[in-house]
Amino acid sequence: MTSLISGFALGFSLILAIGAQNAFVLRQGLRRSHVFAVSLTCALSDAILIAAGVAGFGWLVEAAPWIAPVFTYGGAAFLLVYGAMALRSAWRGGQALEAADERAGGMRRAVLTCLALTWLNPHVYLDTVVLLGSVSSQAESALRFGIGAVTASFVFFFALGYGARLLSPVFAQPRAWRVLDVVVGLTMWALALKLVLG
Repeated sequence: MTSLISGFALGFSLILAIGAQNAFVLRQGLRRSHVFAVSLTCALSDAILIAAGVAGFGWLVEAAPWIAPVFTYGGAAFLLVYGAMALRSAWRGGQALEAADERAGGMRRAVLTCLALTWLNPHVYLDTVVLLGSVSSQAESALRFGIGAVTASFVFFFALGYGARLLSPVFAQPRAWRVLDVVVGLTMWALALKLVLG
């Protein structure tokens, strides 16, 4: 039970910070657009990465030096484009009606964007595969530790996606959407800069 709780606590703390993936889930939750599919995609992606780390594949990321630069610059480019799209959306405004529009954006596009934000982020590999993988090897039960971390992922993403609805009254105003888009856009650019400089 200790390993399960430890895995849950560490897994939850690693995904708690607002990043590209979380900002996207929050936005989809506010728009009530494909929330289940997006939350499930994030949680399953995390589960695969956690399983790889617990199974001991963290060494692959460290053993292949070319992987880090490819994901770093590819991820930074994607974050720059996504940030620019959010800032353009903030400039144009008028998105309050989209909050209640279930059809806003296709599910395929939402899931692909979610996959890109997850799998093109090198920090995901460092945090989930390498860090969780190395900590799990020191736990009393690596399997229970991994189950705890996977459970944290599912709880977090579904709570974020569906909990965003509580903020719906605030986002009935177009100005709130513009502020969110500016915050998301600047966050994406900051993450891209951090990737390149780090």
